[in-house]
Amino acid sequence: MVKKAIFPVGGLGTRFLPATKALPKEMLPIVDKPLIQYAVEEAIEAGIEEFIFVTGRNKTAIEDHFDHSVELETTLKARGKDQALATVHNMMRDPGSVIYVRQQEPAGLGHAVWCARHIIKDEPVAIILADDLILGKSCLAEMVAAYDSTGGGNMVAVMDVPASQTASYGIVTPGQVNGTSIDVHGLVEKPAPDLAPSTLAVVGRYIIQPEVFATLATQERGAGNEIQLTDALAKQIGKAPFTGLRFSGQRFDCGSKLGFLQANIAFALERPDMADDLRQWVKESI
Repeated sequence: MVKKAIFPVGGLGTRFLPATKALPKEMLPIVDKPLIQYAVEEAIEAGIEEFIFVTGRNKTAIEDHFDHSVELETTLKARGKDQALATVHNMMRDPGSVIYVRQQEPAGLGHAVWCARHIIKDEPVAIILADDLILGKSCLAEMVAAYDSTGGGNMVAVMDVPASQTASYGIVTPGQVNGTSIDVHGLVEKPAPDLAPSTLAVVGRYIIQPEVFATLATQERGAGNEIQLTDALAKQIGKAPFTGLRFSGQRFDCGSKLGFLQANIAFALERPDMADDLRQWVKESI
């Protein structure tokens, strides 16, 4: 059973400067909720019970977001704003279920995951990248269900990307296809289009076995001179089952400005309180 999830949130968010100079990129809002809250809610839907945030400097806003705000809650209660108060209370997790670990240096996704090794120990763990926002059913819930039915191994969420974009993703060498599940025969980080084994790309959702941490412990550098999670996962091929799962939702790359804007529009169109007005504004203005 997968009951723990790692949220790597130590990145600098340089693509969104100056907005992210003092504000963590994971706190940028999609309509009225920050990206990291969507990620946590997705994990909750998948049955996750322990939430491990791998943070960095200037990330205390994330910690504050998932903690009590006594002044705010007292004011909302005094003013009779019951719905707003319930919204704030519903964000809270059980005491002790939210854990924060400092990464100390931005050395890559693999390094961020490795920083949580003492908390994970000898069990499988999910990894969610808040930048990859998925509209629809919880992607991680779909992965956990597939993981439980197949009996384990490593798993990544995958989707097709244009051939020109392979250098921005981890790319899978696909094997046998069984419905939405694909055997992973190879995995390479950010290959040039002419070197990519396919156009099947890894999206920011993973379930990994504890053995991956031993590989990450070598601190071997890969693409971008960073410690890459995909490189460590690739070394597990042949040692443990490795599956890619095509998820049902729509993914938005909220690490890019265009993807962030698209996500705001798409999520707003799912809201009954603003969808009609937004459609009308788009129709009249664009």
